[in-house]
Amino acid sequence: MVADCLSRVPTAQLVAMTVSSLDLELLAQVKQSLRANDSIQTIISKLINGETIPKYIYSQGILYRNGRVVVGKDSSLHSKIIQLFHDSSFSGHSGVAMTTKRVAGVFWWKDLSKDVRNYVRTCSVCQRYKADLTTPGGSLQPLPIPGTIWVNVSLDFIEGLPKSRGKDTILVVVHRLSKYAHFMPLSHPFTTVTVAQLYFDHVFKLHGVPKIIVSDRDRIFLSQFWQEFFRL
Repeated sequence: MVADCLSRVPTAQLVAMTVSSLDLELLAQVKQSLRANDSIQTIISKLINGETIPKYIYSQGILYRNGRVVVGKDSSLHSKIIQLFHDSSFSGHSGVAMTTKRVAGVFWWKDLSKDVRNYVRTCSVCQRYKADLTTPGGSLQPLPIPGTIWVNVSLDFIEGLPKSRGKDTILVVVHRLSKYAHFMPLSHPFTTVTVAQLYFDHVFKLHGVPKIIVSDRDRIFLSQFWQEFFRL
């Protein structure tokens, strides 16, 4: 198969590959995709008439852009090309970056990187067998147990709920010692200002200012929350 041959060639040489390296069926589909694209046909017409267009060369029915074969708007052809460079035994179902590098070494079309990314992410083989290469998180470190009521609370959100009176999210504030909780409705999109005001109106008036707030939101969110809370 063409992909098996291409995968053995260094990337620098892929750019200089000739049309004869590709199989005839694939070439025919590439030419057909060019004929079905008006903007590409305009470029080809200008080149045939002797005009010079930067980056483009037209030869033997194939349009090249910076030495790479131009492919028209044909999603099925795009998928077939990506499959050749991703699914072959030599390609080994490489990730997004390597597959993009291999395809872009020979072909060019608009949104090529996006198409490769979508293909790899939906590849059933990759979904089933790719190993998790991230660093293990290590053992969980339990948080210390609070010694006083309402000095240490957790803050989280229940999102994606069906809308009720315009609200689709619940802000949950739990006192970590007694597990007493407050549930406050709000709607997307919400900001730290909105959350701080909601906490101020429903929790602060009953329990005062906490010393610690635990949340899975990032540090910027918590920092802005504290600033707005103290402003109120």
